[in-house]
Amino acid sequence: MNIDEIYILEDRGFVFINGEDAKDFLQNIITNNINAVTDNNSSFASILTPQGKYLIDFFIIKHNDGYLLDCEKSNVEQLIEIFSNYKLRSKINCNNKSNDYVAAVISKDKFVSLENSKNSLGFTMQYRTNPIFIDPRNELVGARLISSLEKLHLSIKKLNLKIANKDNYYNKCYEIGIPEKNLGKLKEKIFGIENNLEELNAIDFKKGCYVGQENTSRIKLRSKLKRRLLPVKLIKGKINENEVIKFQNFEVGRILIDQPYPFAIVKLIDPSIDKFLNENLQCESGTVKIFAPKWLQL
Repeated sequence: MNIDEIYILEDRGFVFINGEDAKDFLQNIITNNINAVTDNNSSFASILTPQGKYLIDFFIIKHNDGYLLDCEKSNVEQLIEIFSNYKLRSKINCNNKSNDYVAAVISKDKFVSLENSKNSLGFTMQYRTNPIFIDPRNELVGARLISSLEKLHLSIKKLNLKIANKDNYYNKCYEIGIPEKNLGKLKEKIFGIENNLEELNAIDFKKGCYVGQENTSRIKLRSKLKRRLLPVKLIKGKINENEVIKFQNFEVGRILIDQPYPFAIVKLIDPSIDKFLNENLQCESGTVKIFAPKWLQL
């Protein structure tokens, strides 16, 4: 990631939650510990179904008198609907703030060069009254700045940065093995823990109950994790959503996200993933390779 570049992510949306019960409300629903979200630390988290299936993931930033959630813009309305369904008598306010804020990404090296910064995942500080933090998932994907569009361009000028194509950032995420685009295609198709949420620091197994916690903990404690979401590289032909991936006539995976950055849910055993990882594999429409992120222990 170039230290002199900034990537503006117009396809990110924002939900703001505040109110007397906001903290407890989020603690009872999300996979991570809301107590870890402070003025100096931001987190990554998810909401699961009661069965532990993946729904939506997001960053959580302490902001003003509440919490700002940064998610894929296409998921904002569903996220608000989920919160509305769980609200009951909780004293919270939940609003779409996608027109008020924009997310931008800079390199970690640029972030740590700023005064009062700290080289720690999730570390958050204010830059020109806007929160900026190292990505809590993985330091290789830089730091995020949340700002109004007007203030963002002033910050870009002050930081002496140039706006680069946001696809460079998304390509980086894909190369590292972190899904960022078309996450709606994963909804209710995989367990949250199969989506590598633990390794991306989105699950706190010590926090107590949350929606989907029972199944998630059972899979973890009993070593029942038999599949993972992994990036797929197209070798020849094309990739279509829901196509089966085969190795020597064995079904070893299924394409869940086909474009623009392909990901598949992949079996870890029977046969062992060691036998077909980085090998040419067949889909109905093409030839692919499955590769494993370096940060993920299979």
